Amino acid sequence: MPDAPLLFALNASRGLGEAVARALGSGLGAHEERAFEDGEHKARPLENVRGRDVYLIQSLYGEPGASVNDKLCRLLFFAGTLRQAGAGRVTVVLPYLCYARKDRQTKPRDPVTTRYVAQLVEAVGVDRVVTLDVHNLAAFQNAFRCQSVHLEARPLLVEHYASLLPADARVTVVSPDVGGVKRAEALREALSRRLDRPAALAFMEKMRSEGVVSGEAVVGDVAERDVLIVDDLLSTGTTIGRAVDACNARGARRIHACATHGLFMPGSDEVLENPHLAGMAVTDAVPPFRLDPALARERLTVLPVAPLLADAIDRLHRGGSVVALLDV
Repeated sequence: MPDAPLLFALNASRGLGEAVARALGSGLGAHEERAFEDGEHKARPLENVRGRDVYLIQSLYGEPGASVNDKLCRLLFFAGTLRQAGAGRVTVVLPYLCYARKDRQTKPRDPVTTRYVAQLVEAVGVDRVVTLDVHNLAAFQNAFRCQSVHLEARPLLVEHYASLLPADARVTVVSPDVGGVKRAEALREALSRRLDRPAALAFMEKMRSEGVVSGEAVVGDVAERDVLIVDDLLSTGTTIGRAVDACNARGARRIHACATHGLFMPGSDEVLENPHLAGMAVTDAVPPFRLDPALARERLTVLPVAPLLADAIDRLHRGGSVVALLDV
């Protein structure tokens, strides 16, 4: 196998792909994407992939001019083309994995779209899937029969907040719902080691029915403490917004929030504008293009994921340990 992996990024994720390539000290593989008059399209590599270890980057979020479905379809077709052209191994790198929130049946005859996406990816001959902070890790791992690699933004968040939190701060990491407690506990442990002092853990109750969220109880100590609310995803901001208000009502000294994926759907700007929130951090796995740029500059920190993705690709290509990336 050649010394370097062969990296492609479809046009919708070209900026991220170029950043990953720079971090790897390489360039992107050349490819062509062509649209037809009726809305159909094709994509093909413009260089030999036979026998190569190929990595294809596409973050599957919707944006103007490129829906989630369009990006997924283009990914599937290009991955299948790489397999047909004789690639030795095809790995798709999906920093944001679409349809991952519907991972189980909560109502009669509900779809389980996480599994359906996995079946589509496997059907075109993908050998391995790499993603970042999926909504439900167990569902992701059980959905794919090919190798699945789950990366976490925790190292990025720990470094960011270790430099931001005051040296004398008593810190509590808060999960805005019971389902995220394991994520919050992992961040609490890593942050405690990085700060060299113990951080506490708290969580909120949360009930959702017919799209309506309720529940106000906070379990854990937040009074007179610097609070860090952590979630995998911010969509409308309702969940994190409730947590900010609840922590403020219970006497938190300073409140920060973070999420790996900031979708920032309409109405979510109210969370950033909340005067009780000191600031928020997200990654650029989903760029915050829906936010007002001035508000984003003032209230939001965007952490780049390219170095993490590049490190993972390098380790996978060389047969190294990806688990070591989470050791913080």
